[in-house]
Amino acid sequence: MTPKALIADDEPLLRERLRAHLARVWPELEVVAEARNGREAVELFDLHLPQIVFLDVHMPGMNGIDAARSIARRAQIVFVTAHEQYALQAFEQGAVDYLVKPFDESRLADTVQRLRDRLVRPATSESSGLDAVIDQLSGELRKRAATRNYLQWIKASVGTSVRLIPIEQVAYLKADEKYTLVAWEGGEALIRKTIRELADELDPERFAQVHRSVIVNLHQVAQVNRGANETAEIQLKGRKELLPVSRSFVHVFRQM
Repeated sequence: MTPKALIADDEPLLRERLRAHLARVWPELEVVAEARNGREAVELFDLHLPQIVFLDVHMPGMNGIDAARSIARRAQIVFVTAHEQYALQAFEQGAVDYLVKPFDESRLADTVQRLRDRLVRPATSESSGLDAVIDQLSGELRKRAATRNYLQWIKASVGTSVRLIPIEQVAYLKADEKYTLVAWEGGEALIRKTIRELADELDPERFAQVHRSVIVNLHQVAQVNRGANETAEIQLKGRKELLPVSRSFVHVFRQM
């Protein structure tokens, strides 16, 4: 069976370079998709189900670490980073591999050999090591993002007026064709920003994407009901509607 791979990096030139290097050192590998951020990587992974994913650690919106949580144990993950020093200890556990930008073809050849070996044997003890790597890298990224300013208000048209909705009052956001439905304590409204745009601007400590079309305020979650095939439904405080949690985002509630 021809091995398949996905490349995720927000820089098109780096995606192109990695693809070209891979074509030389692993000509049998088929790169089935390229993603510009972590959220797109998860969507394309679910669509193509490649055995290998190359994830840039630093991407806008959903970064490579959060994407890895969604993909974990369903594929071999290789992190791509320009910051070798802070991750070396984690990678030494051997659960995942890493590449440092700019790419070194001899280093890539070593990574390819390890990936070939892993594809012919079942993953067993590596899963716990992968979780440890992801946790360590996630902590490093949180430290770096601590000073970032996130969205504090959402401007929405309600009838003939414009409302400024405090972000802490928002219960959830849901994609509605070209718009996004904002549900908050005072009602509901449609705004022109997409789910993808909003996800990049919201504080990940408060808001989490739980489905390709839904972002939820974690402070508003009353309970999570497990479903079939590693899916779930969310019950919010004081609200009747149930919100879907897809398989790729169930990990959000395993950590709570």
